[in-house]
Amino acid sequence: MSQPLTTPALPVDTAGNSPTVRRRLAALLYEALILFGVVFVAGYLFSTLTQQRNGLTHHNLLAAWIGLVVGVYFVWFWTHSGQTLPMKTWRLRVVAADGAPLSTGRAIARYVLAWLWFLPPLALHPLLGLKLPQTLMIAGIWFVLWAATGRFDPQRKFLHDRLAGTRVVSVAR
Repeated sequence: MSQPLTTPALPVDTAGNSPTVRRRLAALLYEALILFGVVFVAGYLFSTLTQQRNGLTHHNLLAAWIGLVVGVYFVWFWTHSGQTLPMKTWRLRVVAADGAPLSTGRAIARYVLAWLWFLPPLALHPLLGLKLPQTLMIAGIWFVLWAATGRFDPQRKFLHDRLAGTRVVSVAR
């Protein structure tokens, strides 16, 4: 695996080092737009290379492929500059808890733990035989509760950041 590029340290905003939850969620929304394109291209490549004729063929393999591509996207950006494009726009940077750049292992851990935003409520759908509206309601409540972990944490860390030993900091203009 290649070593992370050495990038000059970005000046951290010392006045308000921990960005607000609102700002982080706005960056997350922007990230979703970027990921739509990434997932579209990854899905197109998968269906072309596997000669997939309908969505049910190889759907588990497709899900694993998309998860891998999205993981590579995040891990690469987090280990090389600490920022994806939405994070640059919102002047956010992910670093280790001590302020150091992320190692590949820590970035992978953060990516895997970030799936806790979505997987637990979605896993209840088949396990409990829920209908789609019930699943969406549970997922919405779960999302709000998970976001609240950042609101009530003294350092404004979401739970996955605390577990991964990372934090998101503001970058000065």
